[in-house]
Amino acid sequence: MATIEWSSDRVSAAGAELRVMRGGKGPPIIVLHRDIGTLDTLPFYDRLADNHLVLIPNHPGYGASPRPDWVRSVRDIAVVYRALVGNLGLQQATLVGLGFGGWIAAEMATFAPVDTPRMVLTGPMGLKPPHGDILDQALVSYIEYVQEGFADPNGFKQNYGDRPSTEQLVQWDLCREMSFRVAWKPYMYSDSLPYLLGGVRAKALIIQGEHDRIVPASAGQLYANSLPDARLETIAGAGHLIEMEQPEKLARLITSFIAST
Repeated sequence: MATIEWSSDRVSAAGAELRVMRGGKGPPIIVLHRDIGTLDTLPFYDRLADNHLVLIPNHPGYGASPRPDWVRSVRDIAVVYRALVGNLGLQQATLVGLGFGGWIAAEMATFAPVDTPRMVLTGPMGLKPPHGDILDQALVSYIEYVQEGFADPNGFKQNYGDRPSTEQLVQWDLCREMSFRVAWKPYMYSDSLPYLLGGVRAKALIIQGEHDRIVPASAGQLYANSLPDARLETIAGAGHLIEMEQPEKLARLITSFIAST
């Protein structure tokens, strides 16, 4: 596999300044990261970029993207990203949403229900699970919340080390603050989204980890039932943070889905 060269740019969209990482060549994919932010380098991103142009923006108020004062909801973030898609001419890009990013991707699709070609929602938040509850990160520490995302405890050490850096802890703190700002009441789901998904014509792949302790499996099933053209896949042995635990398998599943549609 070729070494992927990544670059980082600052892009303005809807009055927000976004840091956007870019790498690879081919049909475009926009990856929307989780509520814990994202590491700059992940084997999962490299594997997607083997055959695709991959863009990874930091959400407004997360990571290296400043927080706009007016962004108060997940739908506001989706508006910013719709503007980004238009500004960059990426209307045919596949949306890949991870956890919280899956919620954003779903909201984006409701804004353009006929014009969103494909989306992949991995352990998506955004819908109230019919059974169980989305884990409330206010009840645990930053570290414990991320640890709960791994089916295998060694996954945490492999990605963050035995003791996360002070810089990483600060980033988790800022991400948590922004998540509470946009998704606190109700916590991590939308009351209106279930009624809007039925109009979305995008081909959708819903992926969940067999041992996801953050988002109940019933939420993924509800997405699959609510979207007109969706299928559900479960990755055995994985937790919520599938892209860190099983990057090769997740990337293959996504690229095969894109190639088949």
